[in-house]
Amino acid sequence: MLQVSKLIPQGRGLAPVLVRRAATLSLDWEMRQKSRFDAESSDGRRVGVFLPRGTVVRGGDVLLTQDGSLLRVVAAPQAVLRVSACTDHHHGHSHDPAFDLMRAAYHLGSRHVPIEIKPDHLKIEPDHVLAHLLRAMHLNVAEANETFEPEDGAVATGQGGHGVGDHPHEHDHR
Repeated sequence: MLQVSKLIPQGRGLAPVLVRRAATLSLDWEMRQKSRFDAESSDGRRVGVFLPRGTVVRGGDVLLTQDGSLLRVVAAPQAVLRVSACTDHHHGHSHDPAFDLMRAAYHLGSRHVPIEIKPDHLKIEPDHVLAHLLRAMHLNVAEANETFEPEDGAVATGQGGHGVGDHPHEHDHR
């Protein structure tokens, strides 16, 4: 079994052509949260991953094997709940779709639910209690089979995640 003990966040510093040519490991969110797991690469090799405890593997990360080969991590599609704003105004009062999604993200975050935030929707792992809560908030909740890349927590992970105050872009503070 091929062993992996080094992660290169998003393949930083590697030639893009090498990353594109690398065999892949297709992993769902549950597997990518583990620091130790076995998997099979796209070229049929058995791989044992042994990363520092607490490491979270993201789609686009590159794993370096003991023989020097690269493995590109692909976020595998999985069951998710796709939450979007209700644009139906027949409830007797209008909704601001952006505010409704922001409110939902707040409520999910206060429950420490892993959540992927997009401009027009949220994604969470399937949970019938949360689905009921979100529908009661006048949101559309649909089952889907999609990739899931939840937000990093508020604390920097040391694995290239953005912590509080760690911005790769500039703000115009006028």
